[in-house]
Amino acid sequence: MRDRRFHLGWFTYFGQNAWNDPLGSGSEPWTGDLHLDLARAMERACFDYMLIEDTLSIPAVYKGSRETYLKHAIMVPKQDPVPLAAILGTATRNLGLVITLSTLAYKPFMLARLIATLDHMTRGRFGWNIVTTAEHASALNLGLTELPPRQLRYDMADEYVELVERLIGTWEPGAVVRDAATDTYADASKVHALNFEGRWYSSSGPLTTTPPPQGRPAYIQAGGSPRGRLFAATHADSVIASTTGIAGMKSYRDDIRRLAAGAGRNPDDIKVLSLIAPVVAETRAQAQEQYERALASPGYTERALALFSSFTDIDFSQFDLDAPLPPLTTNAEQGALDKFCQTQPGGSPSPKTLRQLVRDSGTTGALDLVGTPDDVADMMGDAMAQVGGDGFLIATPFHRLTRVYIDSICDGLVPALQRRGLARSAYTTTTLRQTLREF
Repeated sequence: MRDRRFHLGWFTYFGQNAWNDPLGSGSEPWTGDLHLDLARAMERACFDYMLIEDTLSIPAVYKGSRETYLKHAIMVPKQDPVPLAAILGTATRNLGLVITLSTLAYKPFMLARLIATLDHMTRGRFGWNIVTTAEHASALNLGLTELPPRQLRYDMADEYVELVERLIGTWEPGAVVRDAATDTYADASKVHALNFEGRWYSSSGPLTTTPPPQGRPAYIQAGGSPRGRLFAATHADSVIASTTGIAGMKSYRDDIRRLAAGAGRNPDDIKVLSLIAPVVAETRAQAQEQYERALASPGYTERALALFSSFTDIDFSQFDLDAPLPPLTTNAEQGALDKFCQTQPGGSPSPKTLRQLVRDSGTTGALDLVGTPDDVADMMGDAMAQVGGDGFLIATPFHRLTRVYIDSICDGLVPALQRRGLARSAYTTTTLRQTLREF
């Protein structure tokens, strides 16, 4: 009988979360205290991993200006997630910790050393969210004259990941002997030069760090376009699915599994987690009221349009709010664009107006999950039964992380899932990759 449990992760970023809410990050923006509270609550609820998103520029897409982003603290400011991951690693013992690192931002040698180090520091619980960077402004910040085309970025990333793995492999198993009798720390015959010469990258090796506890850290990826899906299916241990509806969730998962099999992988080794943003309260009426109040808050439409402009490099201020969008494509996050526009099969745009699409994007999730913990748990269980697996990645609704929301999920929703046998009640493995393959 198939295990009914599914995996759970949390998607967040190290920045100003609900900065004007006393229960957000306003009084403690850069200490990491809010994220420490989140990590401890997640570990208590037996989540698989926390994923910390990152971008490398202040957006200036909406209305061609940074003003809206700075005024509302949209995607800015953000701190470097690497030190935060190290801090979270000392405060937890079981929770996986995944940070976003760009293949455009780091030399492969430096990234290999960094992720191996963090895997050691977290005792085998580290994951790398692999991104190729999709913002033109970030490319300029990194010294490039333009953002490479999406296809080329993924081609380069394939070689990049290969080099990172081969650098980690320059130390053979058993290279570290720690033999006091012969005063030998490492067997030099088992540590090798690499002399890698690829089309885009090169490195002589060997890596300066010892092999990490997991062999290599867990890989997380969010491929939305056809090329992105192929990259994710080829490399990732867990894939983030930004889709709409049960049919969309199932289609995406089936496609990833098909591509994984084509790449010679066991599809069961890849856990596809669909993005959701539940709104949970003591009663259904209270949950619905919270949802409606957030949608009606001053400036909500502008903030939402600015946010999706930053994801897609498309200025949505140019379109009529009460008319459908024309067909749109981007060199940025095509998957995010398709989800926001609710693109139909064959690539045709949704007949909904832009205003309706903004309202639909309110919880940013694959499903409308508004209700009591028991309501939402039942909906999640029904969805997973129809999709076939593998779990959910929780994103904060309306991008406002507060301690109240953390408690509503970790101490409200997850116990309801556990009572139904749908979520893990205890950790039984020691590394993140083992946790992802537990069921």
